[in-house]
Amino acid sequence: MLDVAERAGVSKASVSRFIGDDRALLSDAIALRIEQAITELDYRPNQMARGLKRGRTRLIGMLVADIRNPYSIAVMHGVETACRQHGYSLVVCNTDRDDEQERLHLALLRSYNIQGLILNTLGHHRDELLELHREMPLVLVDRKVELLESDMVGLDNPAAVDMALAHLEERGYRDVIMVTEPFDGTSSRIERVSSFKARIEQRPALRGTIIETGSELTANMKTFLDTHGPGPKALFCANGIAALASTHSLRELGCNLFEDVGLIALDDLDWYPLVGSGITALAQPTTEIGASAFECLLKRLRGDDGAVRTLDFSARLIVRGSTLGDLR
Repeated sequence: MLDVAERAGVSKASVSRFIGDDRALLSDAIALRIEQAITELDYRPNQMARGLKRGRTRLIGMLVADIRNPYSIAVMHGVETACRQHGYSLVVCNTDRDDEQERLHLALLRSYNIQGLILNTLGHHRDELLELHREMPLVLVDRKVELLESDMVGLDNPAAVDMALAHLEERGYRDVIMVTEPFDGTSSRIERVSSFKARIEQRPALRGTIIETGSELTANMKTFLDTHGPGPKALFCANGIAALASTHSLRELGCNLFEDVGLIALDDLDWYPLVGSGITALAQPTTEIGASAFECLLKRLRGDDGAVRTLDFSARLIVRGSTLGDLR
């Protein structure tokens, strides 16, 4: 910075104003000389150091449990776009569903002096999260953490499950199996399964069963398909990963997609239209979820100390060939 000031024939304070938020205080002539000196010297300000000095890094942290999950990528894109629009930068850490990695990444994000944190977490390090929350605002995405009083943005899971079952029943399916990833304490998975059980009890025309992804998925799927039930069978996959695993199992079992069994899945992924006659989906507004998570965080950064808020977005039903056959 001193080299730039000497080359431009101005004070170091003027250079600081030029690369900071006070450029408007400089005359056009001085600003032009500083700009030319920066170009000639190939000067690049250290924004991290400047942020630390001012106590405002304009860095937002985001912790995701599994960056390979298409849902995580889509939400992250919404967060990053909103950050950029407001002059913030996003630092993303992927825990890969590993508790030790989550602990290390939380410490790493704190060392970066982030101003706030958006969390899609397993929630197994509650004490660390509670301590972080005393230092900065946190916003949860998709998954709750017990005792963490923080804003939460996600899907209205009970309404989405009800929408799926209503669609299947209306199409004439009567025997429904829900495929979910193992719970692992993940609140959204638990909430979807609980909602499934409750809604099945409210719909006497339907019979509902629950199985998990994993090494036994294909065998359990075969048992479901081979067992006599109250009527036509359908799968309800609780997320995109469960949908992919279920589709592999159905292929392995030689099912005629989607004549032998119907299928509806939460999330709407790029490959859904490419399988058979297309997979019916409950699309989540992932970009809006990500942007809203940042907006909640921004309000807290600007001093909002109001009551904790929960934003539950609605799913959108996209009907494709996997549930088009009217079986009534």
